Amino acid sequence: MTTDSMSIKNNYLPPALLAAPGGGGVDGEGGEGDAKSGEEEAGAALSSAAAAAAAAADESGDGSKKPVILVTNGDGIGSPGLTALVEALVRGGQCDVHVCAPESDKSASGHAVTVRETVAVTSAEFNGATAFEVSGTPADCVSLALSGVLFSWSRPALVISGINKGSNCGCHIFYSGSVAGAREALLCGLPSFAISLNWRKDESQESDFKDAAEVCLPLIYAAIRDIDKGLFPKSCLLSIEIPTSPSTNKGFKLTRQSLWRSSLSWQAVSANRHPSAGQFMSMHQSLGVQLAQLGRDASAAGAARRINAQRKIVEIDSVGAAGKPETQREVVKKYFRLQFLEKQQEELDEELDFRALENGFIAVTSLHLNLHEGSEIQASASEWFASVLTGGESP
Repeated sequence: MTTDSMSIKNNYLPPALLAAPGGGGVDGEGGEGDAKSGEEEAGAALSSAAAAAAAAADESGDGSKKPVILVTNGDGIGSPGLTALVEALVRGGQCDVHVCAPESDKSASGHAVTVRETVAVTSAEFNGATAFEVSGTPADCVSLALSGVLFSWSRPALVISGINKGSNCGCHIFYSGSVAGAREALLCGLPSFAISLNWRKDESQESDFKDAAEVCLPLIYAAIRDIDKGLFPKSCLLSIEIPTSPSTNKGFKLTRQSLWRSSLSWQAVSANRHPSAGQFMSMHQSLGVQLAQLGRDASAAGAARRINAQRKIVEIDSVGAAGKPETQREVVKKYFRLQFLEKQQEELDEELDFRALENGFIAVTSLHLNLHEGSEIQASASEWFASVLTGGESP
């Protein structure tokens, strides 16, 4: 389904563009009159979605409750992105917010789960939300939250993972712990969002997370409304990539997943001298990861000392029949650290996620599990996304 681009004006977004793949711009066919009309219709549609969600949340005469939203992330429960998202949802008052997130930074943990260790869960303080921090991965957090052993419910209306510090375009979805949290929900048959902010070290500031949360609220409310009606696209999660300056975004744009990825650069580290973790870690990684790396370095150094001490004892005690020490095999141990380095992309297709993000759009990409049904799922997501902005309902 192809949708013409239109500007959006509502209580959260600035005047902006919406473009589905293949759609034209507001300066294309149709002229300024159609663009203005599209702006009013799209703005009314998103405002209507928010109003509908609010009305549903306020119903109490028949004993119904607000829809439950589960929030997780990959950066850890103390990250500003998670805090901004939870605060925005609580302030909106249209859903019952529950949080289950890693106790520390689990960036680039992928879809790992914990199977050989006990996972600890501790209550956390979030005004207006029920929250727990987990000594596991984002996938652990979602799986545990949906198991029924932690919360009184086992099936929330929507699972949201984010807001991640750094984009997850292209092949980064395979490394991302944040996307894995949303993917785990999809594996369990639940609708989910993965939200990321295109953080840049020299440009971004923590207040950008608050702006990012605000611009996502209309889409979240529309999803809550249509999930209840059975209209939300099935078999896919929506990855929402927010540009570096959320408050000046050009609007939502439905995009396709690209093959973009950072360069992986391994750097050798001296075994005798461990520099501070921050010198070698990517600019996008948080203090939590750096501290964790320092802890691992200290553990590795301690293990090396123990091995050396044991080796000396063996060399003294292990004496052959001729009175000569037995030959010991030398153990070689080296240390390396991984960096993600950005690289220039030559792909010029404006409908790809990273290109739309670079151009200032909020890139919305449907991600799915079944590669054989990719085109059908993409079409379904496109139809729903278009209906939200035009005020209609999917067939």
